[in-house]
Amino acid sequence: MISSALPDGALRELGRTAGGPDTLALLVRDQHTRRLLLLRAVLDAVEAADAAVCPSSVRDRLREDWALLEAVDGTGMRAGGTEMWPGAGIRGSAALDRLLYPLVGPWARSCLRLLDGVVVDGARTPLEERVRLLGRDLAHFSAIAAAAAVRAGVSFTVRLTARDGVLVLPSLGALRMDESGDVTVELTVREGQMTFRQVGAADVVVRWTDTASTERSEAARWIPVCLLPALSPDAAPVPLDDVDPYRSASQENRHRGVGGPVRADVTERVRWLRSWSGTAPLLRLAGEHRVAEVLAMLRCVVPVATPAALTARARALGSCSGTRREAFGAVLSSLPPSPVAFAATLVHEMQHAKLAALSEMVVLHHAGPEERYFAPWKPGPRPYEALLHGVYSHVAVADFFHRCALSTAVQPAQRVSAWGRYARHREQVRAVLPPIAASDELAPPGRLLVDMLFEECTRMDANPPPKEAREEAEKHVDRMRKRWVRDHAPVSG
Repeated sequence: MISSALPDGALRELGRTAGGPDTLALLVRDQHTRRLLLLRAVLDAVEAADAAVCPSSVRDRLREDWALLEAVDGTGMRAGGTEMWPGAGIRGSAALDRLLYPLVGPWARSCLRLLDGVVVDGARTPLEERVRLLGRDLAHFSAIAAAAAVRAGVSFTVRLTARDGVLVLPSLGALRMDESGDVTVELTVREGQMTFRQVGAADVVVRWTDTASTERSEAARWIPVCLLPALSPDAAPVPLDDVDPYRSASQENRHRGVGGPVRADVTERVRWLRSWSGTAPLLRLAGEHRVAEVLAMLRCVVPVATPAALTARARALGSCSGTRREAFGAVLSSLPPSPVAFAATLVHEMQHAKLAALSEMVVLHHAGPEERYFAPWKPGPRPYEALLHGVYSHVAVADFFHRCALSTAVQPAQRVSAWGRYARHREQVRAVLPPIAASDELAPPGRLLVDMLFEECTRMDANPPPKEAREEAEKHVDRMRKRWVRDHAPVSG
C-alpha cells in the first residue's frame, strides 16, 4: 500500500492516465474537501481580522451572505459551526454547488492574501489599498450567494456591487451598467425572475429557467453565460465562463504561455459551440474513460486569447490551454479550431487536473524548482514538476490520437493526421520519460506512477505509426533538442 489515502490500484489506474469511477470520485472528493477548508480559513480570517483591515460593516455583510446560503441549503449550514465541513448533509445542494464552483477557489485565495497583507510576489500592500481590494473581494461573496439562491429558486432581495461597471452573478451572467466604477445594484428574485434596480436607471428584468439553459431579457445589458451542451444525457451543461472576475490565469511561470481572459461575442460563441459539438463522440472513440474523466471533473471552460506568438500551424492544430490548482474543474483555453482539437485539449488538461489533485494527496517527488530539464514541447528549461506534468499529459494525448488512428470509424485523411499527432507526442515522451525515471528524487508513489507510464507506452508501441510519421516526429524532436542545447545547455549544468 503506497498511501492510506490512495490505494495502489488507484495509483496504477492513474499511471495509465486513466482512472475508474471510484478513483475519479476519490480525487474529486479530496479536492472538494480542500475547497471547503479553504473557505473555512477565509471565514475565520475575516472574523479575526483587525477592524482597520476589515471593518465591522464588511464582516456583517459576509454573515448576511452566509445566512442567504443557509436559506438556500436549509440544512443548518452555519459559518460558526462545523456542519458544512467537509460537506456531509448538504451534498448536491445549490449552496454547496456554488461554493465548489472552480472560480470560487481563486476568489478565496485572493481574500486570504489580502487578509494576510500580501498581494503578489510577497509584496506588502499599503493599508488603504488593502482595505479597498479586500472590500471588493468580500463583496463578491454576495454575488456567489445570490447565484446560489437564484439556482435554488429562493425568493430574496439583496444589494450587490457592480465592479468596474459590471455586475457578475457567477456562472449565470453579467449586467453591464451605464456608468463605470463600483456601483450599488439591488437584485430582487421572485418566481424565477431577476429584477435589477439601480438609482437613475431603468429596471432590467431577466427570466431564468430551472434547467439553467436559458436566460431571457429584453435588455441588451444582460450577458448570459454561454452554456456548452452536456456531454451525456444525465450530465449538466458546461458554462463557457467569460464574465467571472476571477477567471484569469495565475501569475505562476507555468502559465506564461496562456493568454489573458477574453469575452466571447456572438460569432465566437457560435464557433465555440461548433467545436464543442463533436467532442463527445471523439472522446468515446478514445475510450469511455476519457468521457468519464471529463464528466467527473470539468465544471467550466474559460475562454482566453490566442497568444500572438503561436504559429499558424499550431493555431490550425490546437489551442493554448491551462489549468489552475486553486480552480479545480476549470479549463482555460483559446478557441479550439475543431472538435478534434477541443477533445485533445480536454484530454490534455484533465491529466493536469488529475496529477495536481494526486500530488496533493501523496508525495510524488522531492525535486526542487530549478529549471534545468529539456522538454521538446517548450523552448526553455523546465523544472522537474513541470516535466512530470508534461510527460503525463503527453502520454494521454498520445493515447487519444493512437486510438483515433486505429479506429475503423475514422476517415482515411483523419487517420493520417491522427498517426502524425500520435507519433509526435510519442517521440516527445520517449525523449523525456527516461530522465524522469532516472531521477533519485522520485518518491515511491511517483516511482510507481512512472513505471505505469512506461507500461502504457509499451502497450502503444505494439501498434507503431507509419514510417513517414515516425521519421517526421524524430526530426521535430531532434530540432527542438539542438535548439535547446544551443540556447540553454551552458546554464543548465
